Amino acid sequence: MTSSLWALYNETKKQTEDVVSSVTCSLLNPDAIFANNEMSLEDTEIYGFDYDYTLAFYSNRLHTLIFNIARDILIEEHRYPEGLRAYEYIPDFAIRGLHYDVQKALLMKIDAFHYIQLGTVYRGLHPVSDKEVIAMYEGSHVPMEQMSDFYGKSSHGHTMKQFMDIFSLPEMTLLSCVNDYFMKHNIDYEPVHLYKDVKEAIGDVHVKGIMYRAVEADIEKYICYGEQTHAVLRKLAENKKKMFLITNSPFDFVDRGMNYIVGKDWRDLFDVVIVQADKPGFFNDKRKPFRRVNHKGVLLWDRIHRLEKGQIYKQGNLYEFLRLTGWRGSKVLYFGDHIYSDLADLTLKHGWRTGAIIPELRSEIKIMNTKEYVHLMTWLQGLTGLLERMQVHRDAESQMVLKQWIQEREVMRLRTKNIFNNQFGSLFRTYHNPTYFSRRLSRFADIYMASLSCLLNYDLHHTFFPRRNPLQHEASVWSDQVCAGTSKTPFLTEIAQIK
Repeated sequence: MTSSLWALYNETKKQTEDVVSSVTCSLLNPDAIFANNEMSLEDTEIYGFDYDYTLAFYSNRLHTLIFNIARDILIEEHRYPEGLRAYEYIPDFAIRGLHYDVQKALLMKIDAFHYIQLGTVYRGLHPVSDKEVIAMYEGSHVPMEQMSDFYGKSSHGHTMKQFMDIFSLPEMTLLSCVNDYFMKHNIDYEPVHLYKDVKEAIGDVHVKGIMYRAVEADIEKYICYGEQTHAVLRKLAENKKKMFLITNSPFDFVDRGMNYIVGKDWRDLFDVVIVQADKPGFFNDKRKPFRRVNHKGVLLWDRIHRLEKGQIYKQGNLYEFLRLTGWRGSKVLYFGDHIYSDLADLTLKHGWRTGAIIPELRSEIKIMNTKEYVHLMTWLQGLTGLLERMQVHRDAESQMVLKQWIQEREVMRLRTKNIFNNQFGSLFRTYHNPTYFSRRLSRFADIYMASLSCLLNYDLHHTFFPRRNPLQHEASVWSDQVCAGTSKTPFLTEIAQIK
């Protein structure tokens, strides 16, 4: 029996290598738009946009700036140790979508089923052993009552905070660095106070306008011009589409950036411009009226009876926006980068179509197109199919072989994680399961893409069709189990056909 198992193992591995050698390394287009829900651009009449990381993309220098300013605020205003100045921003440490246990001071990745991905739990800048994690959480599952609230915040007794914003990357790194400093110097501290202090310091960078002034002063250093936002907006305008902007950023900051990205006539492209909207409150709070802002940034006191093109409005709320514009339902498509603050309420409560901008998607797809990744995933699927099928053999020799296969599978799973990020792996996967981030993305976004420039690859009559992914009870149709004889597994055959 043992020799038969190894013969099957070798045959499956050979099939893997044959298939991978024949597959091109351009399986996925990093500039494509991916659909969670069927959606036609022909039916879309009105396009809405967030500003930060939707119309404007920023260089990593901005994250370094935010980290440095917040770190110095901790030292100078919150009296944290001067030794923290030795820490610098680490660009490739954290990924978006991670959870932070406020009371335990642990940063981790959680999957769609509320399970912690072991090997991705960090205290400070160092991993926590699986054994310790299991002891602290009595397993690896995080109960619903401990998870963050709807918008990812830690409040009302929740102990977890989920970081969904791209701007949160410096915050996670700063939390980890301060934790690291305290542990290295055996300083007794209260984790809840640390979380709140870092949150406040990061908030001050935005609220006090420090980041805005820095970007405006050296815009070429911080804003990436190459995402072709101007081309997308002009394409929509030429096709007589209505457009609007709803952003939490102040007008001067947006105006400076849009002048650089699009040109001085950028406001002519938009039918409505709303700044300092206070999302997600904008989508839920019916009490805040709109207020007009003149070209010098001065707030006017007149009552708003209609939203006029060429004017700038502050605050307001979505219910008043709907009443004044009549823009309702699936003819509206709104783009944003924050799954909760930008998209969730719109799709759940108002029936708008939503598009998520996920800049990390482009780099992850490029990794997925490499020979190394294709080989890893193809063989991992083949080996998993072997394990599933051959586990019925209970004799000691067979069980020894299966144990070796399981160990090989664990090594490969670790490699597939590290190929994306050594600490936390892919934004979208926790080994075989989707991440908690992916679960929210699939629920709240009809379509998603790396940047708005991806729209240039489609005409405005295009319909996006989601792929039919197999449910588990449909495994007999799309199985990755090993077939008899020399025929390839259906999984390998499918990979081979993707050209």
